[in-house]
Amino acid sequence: MLEYKLTIKEFPKEERPRERLMLHGPKALSNAELLAVILRNGSKKENVLELSRRLLQENNLKSLSRKRINTLRNTLGIGEAKACQICACFELSRRLAAFSEQKGSSITQAKDIARRMIPSMSSLKKEHFKALFLNTRQAIIKEETIFIGTLNSSLIHPREIFSAAIEEGAAAIILLHNHPSGDPLPSEEDEEVTAQLVQAGKIIGIEVLDHIIIGHKKYFSFKEHGRC
Repeated sequence: MLEYKLTIKEFPKEERPRERLMLHGPKALSNAELLAVILRNGSKKENVLELSRRLLQENNLKSLSRKRINTLRNTLGIGEAKACQICACFELSRRLAAFSEQKGSSITQAKDIARRMIPSMSSLKKEHFKALFLNTRQAIIKEETIFIGTLNSSLIHPREIFSAAIEEGAAAIILLHNHPSGDPLPSEEDEEVTAQLVQAGKIIGIEVLDHIIIGHKKYFSFKEHGRC
């Protein structure tokens, strides 16, 4: 005889994870309850809270955060949708941690920036051209994606970058872009764009401190090579 399992909707309201979150805030919930809010529903054999508890018994938060979608979707009770929800949740957490680490920190060396940006930029399928805006203490006040696509001097115009820098009250900027090929060595276009923007920065009074190209676990710094 099959054992009947209560669904979350059949729980008393004060015991349902979502209602508890709304009433008491996220800090009052256990890890399993928070995961249950994200997953929303369970399976035929388990309600969402039981499913969440089992997942966290089989994995701690750290190991769960590192699982790939294909691994998760092959886990009992987890299909494609739930696997995507879990991966998206942890990816947002990683991005927030990276942003918190960057914002307000002083920039001293290209390797510091590269260490922070390689995880998010080295796997991008298209070139992303970014700018880090810094204050007078060389602390990051904002990161902004300026352009997505193949870098070309006719497409990257100084006004797009420096108007944003002026709006943010930046004293200096650091430029970054990735090479999807994995090779961070600069192309002729990279050289041309960098020279153009460095010169524009001198005229406007906002220094271009560096242009860093992100490859696969490697980077190239124009400043380190005396070209910025």
